[in-house]
Parts: sequence; C-alpha cells; structure tokens
Amino acid sequence: MKLTKLMSTLTLAAALTACNPNGKQLGSGIDLANLDSTYLPGTDFYMFATGGWQKAHPLTAEYSRYGSFDILQENNNKQLRSLIDSVASLDNEPGSIAQKIASMFNCVMDSDRLNSDGTRPIQDDIQRIQQAASKAELQTICNDLQLHGVPGWFGFYINADIKDSKNNLLTLFQDGLTLGQKDYYVENDEVTQNIRREYKRLIVDLFNHCGIAAVEADADNILSMETRLAQKSKSNVELRDDEKNYHKMSYDSLKAEFPGIGWDDFFAAMGVTDLRDVNVGQPEQLHEVEAILAGESLENLKRITLWRLINAASSYLDDEMSLRAFQFYGTVMSGRQEQRPRWKRAVSAVEGSLGEALGQLYVEKYFPAEAKTRMQKLVANLQKALGERIAVQDWMTDSTKQVAQEKLDAFYVKIGYPDKWKDYSTLEVGDCWWDNQKACVAWEVADMISRKLNKPVDRDEWYMTPQTVNAYYNPTTNEICFPAGILQPPFFDMEADDAFNYGAIGVVIGHEMTHGFDDQGSKFDKNGNLVQWWTDADRTAFEERIQVMRQFHDSIEVLPGLHANGSLTLGENMADHGGLMVAFQAFKNATAAKPLADIDGFTPEQRFFLAYANVWGQNIRDEEIRKRVKSDPHELGKWRVDGQLPHIDAWYEAFGITEADPMFVPKAERVTIW
Repeated sequence: MKLTKLMSTLTLAAALTACNPNGKQLGSGIDLANLDSTYLPGTDFYMFATGGWQKAHPLTAEYSRYGSFDILQENNNKQLRSLIDSVASLDNEPGSIAQKIASMFNCVMDSDRLNSDGTRPIQDDIQRIQQAASKAELQTICNDLQLHGVPGWFGFYINADIKDSKNNLLTLFQDGLTLGQKDYYVENDEVTQNIRREYKRLIVDLFNHCGIAAVEADADNILSMETRLAQKSKSNVELRDDEKNYHKMSYDSLKAEFPGIGWDDFFAAMGVTDLRDVNVGQPEQLHEVEAILAGESLENLKRITLWRLINAASSYLDDEMSLRAFQFYGTVMSGRQEQRPRWKRAVSAVEGSLGEALGQLYVEKYFPAEAKTRMQKLVANLQKALGERIAVQDWMTDSTKQVAQEKLDAFYVKIGYPDKWKDYSTLEVGDCWWDNQKACVAWEVADMISRKLNKPVDRDEWYMTPQTVNAYYNPTTNEICFPAGILQPPFFDMEADDAFNYGAIGVVIGHEMTHGFDDQGSKFDKNGNLVQWWTDADRTAFEERIQVMRQFHDSIEVLPGLHANGSLTLGENMADHGGLMVAFQAFKNATAAKPLADIDGFTPEQRFFLAYANVWGQNIRDEEIRKRVKSDPHELGKWRVDGQLPHIDAWYEAFGITEADPMFVPKAERVTIW
C-alpha cells in the first residue's frame, strides 16, 4: 500500500490552502476518469465515484482483491526492491544489516536451491516427531517448534495490561486452528463444507509430498481435533469483547486451574523466567487443550504436530509444495489464480523479518524528517474538530463530555517513523529460507521477552513499519499512528485543495481518532485502562446509537444469501462514520474564511465525498468477499461508501439526495453518534 511520488519540503498546513507556496492554483485532486456517469449519486454512489476506476483496473490472476491500497503497495514494492537491490548484490560485512537484508532476499530468490533442497529443511524435525516415545517427549518437541514459528495449541504475547496500562502482562490466547477461525469448522453451508473437503485433500497431499504416507482418515483425525478446539474457541465477534477476554491470575493459579499442561516446561522453552501474573484470554479453549492432550492417542498427537510443521513450512520450501499450499489458501479460500511473483515474495520476506531495518532505509530516501511537522498540524485540526463534535452532542452529559475531551487532548500522536529503531544485531540470517524464518520468529520472541516481561510499557514502540500504507489507534496507550507509507495519493495530494485532502487523509485521521470512542475504545480511559468513565445514562444512549449502525450493516446483502456482519465490523464502521463527520467539520473550519470554488463541475463539498469514495475503489472476487465477511472487522470497500454516506446529512445536501433516491435513509433512521 504505497507510491513513488513523495512530499517535498512544504508543510501540510501550507499544502491545504487554495494555492501552494509557489502560487500555483491547486486542483481538485479528482480524476474524472474514475467516475461512471451511468450511475446516479443517489442510486449507487460507490459506482458513480469509482466505476471508471474499476473498469480501468480489472482483477489480474495474482489478486483476489485489487484497490487503491494495492496500487500503492505495488509502487511501494518497487521502491523497497530498489532499496534491497542496492545492498543485495554487494559483498556485505557479515552480521551487518545490509548482509541480513541481502541474505533474506537472496534466499527467497534462489529457486534452484529451494527446489534442490525440497523438504530437506524440515526432515530432521519430522524424524524427531515420529520418534517421540511419549506424550511428554512430544510436547517438548512441540514447545521447541512453537518457539521457531510452528503454531501450537495456544499462543502468547506480552503487551499492556488493559487494566493496568502502564505495565505489561503476558496473555495466553486461543490458537491451533489452521483455517484461522471457528466459523470454518462449525458452519455447514455448501461453500464452507467444500473448504473443509479441500482442506483435507491439502493435508493428504502435503503429507505425501514430505514422504509421509497419509490417507483421508489421517486428515479426518486432524480435522476432528481442530474442530474440537474450534467448538470451544471464541468467534471473531466474541473476541472483540475485551472484558470477557480478560482473566488475570497468578502463575501459580494458572498451574492449578490448568494442570493438564506442562507450564514450567513450556515457558522455559520460550525463555520466560520469573513469570508472576498471566491473562488467560479464553479459558474454555485451554481446558479443551487439556482434554485433547490427555485423551488423544500419542499417534494422533504426532499426526497433528506433523501437520502443523508441514503447513507452517509449506510456503518456504520447494515450488511444488508452495504451489499446492497456494492452491488451497490462495485459490479455494480467496479466489486468487496465481502466486505473486517471486521477487514480491522476497520483498515481503524482508519486510516480515527486518521490517524496521528496511523502514529506516525507506524513510531516509522517501520521507524527509520535516514531514512529521506537516502531518502534526493536520492532526491538530482534526483533533479540534472532534472536540467540537463532542461538545454539540445532546445525548451526552457535560460530565462525560469533559472526560471525553480530556481523553482527546491526551492522544499520543505518532507520525511517519519511530524516533528509535529496532536493534537486529543479535539476529543471524543465512541462506536457507525456512531456517531464516525459524530464526526470525525465535528472535522476535526473545526480543519481546527482553523488552517487555515484568517491565513497564514503552509508549514509543511502533506496531507498524514506516513503509506500511495503513494507520492505527491503540487504546492502551491512547495513541494514533500514521506511518510514512500512507501519506501519499490517493490519501494525500500536495497538488490538490482542502476538499480533496480532508475527504481522503482527513477522514483517515478522523477514523483513527474515533476509534478512541468506538464500542471498544470508548471503554478505555485517557490513560489506556479498561474502566467505566461514562455515566450509566450516557452509556445507554451510546449503545442505542451503536445498535442502529449494527442493524443497518446486518441488513446489507453482499452476495446472494450472504449478509455483512454488523457486529464484527461495528468498531470500524463507527470509525468510518466518525471520520467522515469530523473531517467534514475540519474541512468547513479550514475553508470558512476563504471558501473554495467549484472545479470540474463539482462543488467543494461534492469533491470531499468523491475523494473519500475513491480511497475505497476496488475489484474483488466472490471467494474473497466470503472470506472477509467471516474474518475482517472492516466492511467491504463498497459498503464503506454506500453503507456510510446515507448516514451523513452533509452528503444529502451536497448531492441533492431526496427520498426518491434508492440510497435515501429517513432522518430518524440514520446513525447519530459524533
């Protein structure tokens, strides 16, 4: 998600005026070719605004979804490859960052070696598993594999304690579902049943490819164990309830309540010492792990361990194995028809393992330090507008408004790139892709433990690399973060006026700010603690307004017989709504003294909404739609437009939408939050 044209030394504040500092009149930023005039704004605004773009950007075999984010990612990939190429062909000093970047890239590009090695890189571990003489010995092997990136029965991470946000806490979370979430195991529509059938074929094929005789019965046993886990796992909607996924206890209590798991051995293998407290995210699933470990035969446990190893390694070995895995995960589940070119996979490998090292090269060439100042000024404008939106809400009491304003004022803003970079000096990178992957995961675990276990939270930590085309809000640090990668067209355009930039990057900023006040973020105070800071009456009024949005999106039919999940996407939908409301107010504030002129036949207000819609232009396959409805907390691109704008009064006014238009929603039925 990126682009090659970078910001100059102008400030954002200067760019968001009628003329740039050189006196050049700023344009609309709207590419008229993106529009499709065969649609009317009040009938299908998404197609009206992006239909031309969709025709000009058909899906290729490589993609299951292709949108404006992907265009930026394509350009970003080219930028990153040029940076990697600048070091990959050199004779780099062993142990240097340049050597590590080069070695990681080159090991992926060396298809001759990958195909010559075949499955050899995992054969020692396969033999270890097969020769395990007891469940205890097998679990020791599983612990070691998990440390090196092979999923286990559960996972863990260390991050802020949501009820003591200044300190870190180790959290155990549900894992062990190769298909990613419980829906694929428990739902019985024809599409999901076919996915399970194809999944079993994949298991048998990859076992046989690795020289392990397997038949359908073996796949049935593996699927049966995973289904048991799934039935006791929480759905993606249930995982959004922070309170219900918080069960803090002492380490001694953990061992007493879950005695069927060898905790001392597990944490020793992970390098965790002096563990005091732990949060058990999903206790029911962990109890099912105990039951499986106790009740299943040693042979069945070996089989599922072998499968986890083989599946985890499948994309890092020979082309035949990688292709077979792609045919399931890429084609069956998402509709993609061919793998990404090898060089893109190599760039992704470097990003995934040495992301901040690559990011440091990226910002040095493509994002000057002065850009932080530019973005900070725009963020301040949006903060002011959100404060104004909070102040005028008649459903909030003054006491709750005051605390909300305090939380808004306490936002910790991160722009572009971190002030301090990760130190990769202890990471060793060689010439085998799978071995490198194992080493990188083990390094990440050790790094996390050394920086976080029994230590206070570091608010300066970044959770995205600088080159990422995205943004985030983190409730436990009350921070909003905008990496350098997103500060490019179609999100921000220095040659376009306020109408465009507030409709694009302005809504993105407002979106992340609103996450601090969505159905989840609103439960955290300004210090990042999960605590009730609303009055009971305000919380009730808030929940009533949330329900309107949930029900509206539940009613959206994304494919015949398939509806959107308004509960899963609730937080993101609320953030889109808030982002639009806040950015539009900031836009009107910025242009109040000097209103903008009409350009290309569109008023400034119309261009604001067209800019927003163009951010979400995309083409997408049906398989990917089904996958995202099950798993993605973000609504589909079309419905981030057509599902949002009917709740924005200013959109009706801008385009003259009336009750005669199909998209019209009666005033009393619209979402009214911020």
